[in-house]
Amino acid sequence: MLNNNAVDIPQTYPRIGDSAPHFEAETTHGHLSLEDFKGRWLVLFSHPMDFTPVCTSEFIAFAKNADTFEKMGAALLGLSIDSVFSHIAWVRNVKEKFGVSIPFPIIADMDGHIANLYGMVMPGDLSTATSRCLFVIDPNAIIRATIYYPFTTGRNIQEVIRLVAALQVCDENAVGTPADWQPGDPVIQYPPRTQDDAEQVIGEDDGCMDWYYCTRKL
Repeated sequence: MLNNNAVDIPQTYPRIGDSAPHFEAETTHGHLSLEDFKGRWLVLFSHPMDFTPVCTSEFIAFAKNADTFEKMGAALLGLSIDSVFSHIAWVRNVKEKFGVSIPFPIIADMDGHIANLYGMVMPGDLSTATSRCLFVIDPNAIIRATIYYPFTTGRNIQEVIRLVAALQVCDENAVGTPADWQPGDPVIQYPPRTQDDAEQVIGEDDGCMDWYYCTRKL
């Protein structure tokens, strides 16, 4: 018997700390899957549509910083629900009109499978397109950070670079990074977990404002 009082259970999407959902897709660089990026950091980001001004500005900004991501061991991978032919035409247009080559692949997700898998479609924003979603995926295919922007607003690519750098520093040194941290700035040490350790911290380190807030240079 049908339960007339039943409610729809919302679909769950990947969150920080989850394994990144597997995908295989046609891209402007051929057939690719999540496995192709294993062992590297991956910045997977969606855009609403090809041949739109805000998206074009973002792709130009990502392209101009592609070498920086490469030096950090991070790959870039774009996505929208446009066809691979549309992507190719758009990439060629950006090269012709702006003099900028897009060096990273773009997924053609025409059926929206990957977009829905990652929660990139926001019906309240623009129901027929992917929003500006970004996932930072680590070398073990774990989602480490997510950023969502509305259709109207372009992303800050320097913040994405800062975010990836901060995650790498935290992983390599078992530390945290404070607000507005930039590479080379002091990092935050994890606070002590016992009262005795907290007492020992006080007065022992010039970088400690109090037992729970200590910074140090790497």
